[in-house]
Amino acid sequence: MEYNLADLFESIVDTVPGREALVYADHPGTGTEHRLTYAELDRAANRLAHHLSHQGVGPGHHVGLHLHNGVGYLQALYACLKIRAVPVNVNYRYVADELAHLYQDADLVALVFDAEFTDRVAAALPRAPELRHLVRIGDPPAGAPEPPVTPVALADAEAAGSAERGFGPRSADDRLIIYTGGTTGMPKGVMWRHEDIFFSGMGGGAPTGEPVKRPAELAERVAAGGAGLVFFPTAPLMHGTSTLTAFIAFHFGQKVVLHRKFVAEEVLRTIERERVTSVSLVGDAMLRPLVDALGGPFKGADCSSLLSVSSSGAILSGTVRDRFRALVPHAVLLNNFGSSESGFNGTATDDAGPGHGFRLRVNSHTSVVDPATHAPVRAGQVGRLALRGHVPLGYYNDPRKTAETFFEAHGERWVLLGDMATVDEAGVVTVLGRGSQCINSGGEKVYPEEVEEALKAHPDVYDALVAGVPDERWGSRVAAVVELRDGAAPLDLAGIQLHCRSRLAGYKIPRTVVFTDRIQRSPSGKADYRWAKAVAAGEREA
Repeated sequence: MEYNLADLFESIVDTVPGREALVYADHPGTGTEHRLTYAELDRAANRLAHHLSHQGVGPGHHVGLHLHNGVGYLQALYACLKIRAVPVNVNYRYVADELAHLYQDADLVALVFDAEFTDRVAAALPRAPELRHLVRIGDPPAGAPEPPVTPVALADAEAAGSAERGFGPRSADDRLIIYTGGTTGMPKGVMWRHEDIFFSGMGGGAPTGEPVKRPAELAERVAAGGAGLVFFPTAPLMHGTSTLTAFIAFHFGQKVVLHRKFVAEEVLRTIERERVTSVSLVGDAMLRPLVDALGGPFKGADCSSLLSVSSSGAILSGTVRDRFRALVPHAVLLNNFGSSESGFNGTATDDAGPGHGFRLRVNSHTSVVDPATHAPVRAGQVGRLALRGHVPLGYYNDPRKTAETFFEAHGERWVLLGDMATVDEAGVVTVLGRGSQCINSGGEKVYPEEVEEALKAHPDVYDALVAGVPDERWGSRVAAVVELRDGAAPLDLAGIQLHCRSRLAGYKIPRTVVFTDRIQRSPSGKADYRWAKAVAAGEREA
C-alpha cells in the first residue's frame, strides 16, 4: 500500500466497518438525516466507481463534481479516487459561461451534478466536447432543458455498479485537482499528487501530532483508538478547506457531519444534537453569524461538546474572535492560514490583529523568500511566502503560471505563494496580504486585509472589503465597501476615517467608502475583490 487516498480510506473501512462515518442533513432538524457507516459509504462509492469505469472513465481521466454538500459529493470523490480518475471541484455558483470555461480548461470527460443545475449544465455542455458522461443527483426542475448528453440518474448508476471493490493497484502519484476560487481572476486547477496533499493538506494523518511514517500506520492508529470525535465542515466541499477536513476526520476513523448549505441557527442545532467536537469554517462571514446567533436568539445553546473551531481561507477579525471566546470560552479557536497551493502553513498568534498585523507561527516547511532570487529574506524585509517539500505539481493547462509559481532549489520542490510577508528574529511571520491586491497609493503600499481588519473592529461594521480605485493625484486611493450591522447607528466617511486613524497610518485610511446591504463573498466566505473594486469605483450597484 502507498500513500494513496483511496487505499488509505479502504484501510480505515476495513478496520472500523461498522462505525458511523457520515451524517448528512438534507433539511436540518426535520428528521431527514442520512447516516452511513464506513462500510456503507465504501459500498456506495464502489457502486458509482464501477459505473464510471463501465462508461470508460479510468486512470487519469478528469471528473467534475458540480455539487452541494451531501452524501453524493463524498461518494463521487471516493469513486473517482478508487478508479484512479481525477476528481475536480466545480463552483456551483458559476453560470453557463464560467462553467464552459472550467469544463474545457479541466478537460472533463464526466460530470456528477445536482439536478438543480441542469439548465446551466445544458447551456455549458456544447462548449465542452470532451465531456461525454453525466450522472445526475435528484430530479431536475420542471421545464429545465435537458443536456445534449442524456444524464444517468445516480440511483440507476448505483444499481448497475457492484458494491464490491475489485479495483486495480493504485499509486501515490495519482492526482487530485483543486480549482481555486477565481475571486481575483480566472480559476486555476492546482494539481496534487495524493502523497503530497496527504502530508501538506492533511498533516500526514495527524495535523496536530506526529505524521505517520508508513501507510499502514494510519489504520493501526485507528484500531488503537476509539470513536467520539465529530467533525463538522460547514463551508462547501467544493472548496478545499471542507474537503480536507473530511479527509482528516476519516483518517482518524471519526464521524463527519454535513449540511447542504450554511445556516448559522441550524449549525448550532446540529452541534447540540450530534455533540460536535470540531467545526471548520471560513472567516468572519461564517463565524460572525454563529456569534450573533449565540449572543441573541440561540443564547444558551449547548456547545459544551466543542473542543475547537478552526478557520482557514479568510482571516478572522479580532472583534469576532473576542466575541466568540467570550461566548464559548472552553473551545480553542484556531485562526489558520493555508491555500489551495500549499495546504496548511501555520496558525495566527494570539496577538494577531490591528496594531500587530496578521502574525503567524508557521510550520517548518514555510519560509519568506525573495521572489526574484528565492533566497530567504532577512528579518524585517518584505518577501513572499513559500512552501517546500510536499507541494503541488503545478497548475493544470497553465505552463506559464506554473513556471512563475513553482521552482526547485537545493534538491527540493517549492511553491511561491501570492502572499507578501515579513519575518522577525523569532521566526514569527507577519502576512501583509496578497500581492495581486496590493494598492499603490502615491508610492506607498497598502494591503487590503490590514485595512479590513481595522474596519471590522468598528462596533457597527458587520463586514468590509477594501480595494484600490483610480486617483488622478495618487494613482490609486484606498476605497472601502462596508456592510453595517442591522440597527447600527448612521455612519459616514468621516466616522470611518476617525475610527481608522488610531489603528492605521494616514496613507492607509480609506478615502472613499461605499455602504452596501450585503458584502458579496463566495459560498465559503472568501472575498470577491473583483466585485468590491467595481462597487467602489461606481461601476456596479452596491
